[in-house]
Amino acid sequence: MSSVLIIENNDFFRQSFKEILKMYIPSLDVSESVDGSDALKKIAQTSPDVIFMDIRLPGINGLELAREIKCHHPNVVLSIFTNYDLPESRIMAKKYGADHFLLKDTLTGAEIAAMIKSIVAKKKNRSINSNRRTKIRSIGKKRLTIE
Repeated sequence: MSSVLIIENNDFFRQSFKEILKMYIPSLDVSESVDGSDALKKIAQTSPDVIFMDIRLPGINGLELAREIKCHHPNVVLSIFTNYDLPESRIMAKKYGADHFLLKDTLTGAEIAAMIKSIVAKKKNRSINSNRRTKIRSIGKKRLTIE
């Protein structure tokens, strides 16, 4: 099952975003956090495929949190979303490992769902290909004896 973590301190936006995700992808496991410290605990517990995170959070800001997350969980897909399209925020988000920088009011639910499905499909394909390489390597190490 695919999973998403939403890190957003605005209750209305977080709940609305979760409802939209569940409407488009009913099987999606969606967790929520309101701040960075809670988010780090949930990431350790759930290992989400995708994280959607606001820049402005109580305590540690979203950019610093992005750096922390990518340091310990480099394979998670991290999407920063914000109401503020500041060039310096885009630069810092990229520097700290964010995979996407999204403006909150520019994407539809269908576009976000398509993005999540694409990310999950790519991760699944990488996992399958990695397993195939492992099997091929192990087959190559076996000796064939003919009696």
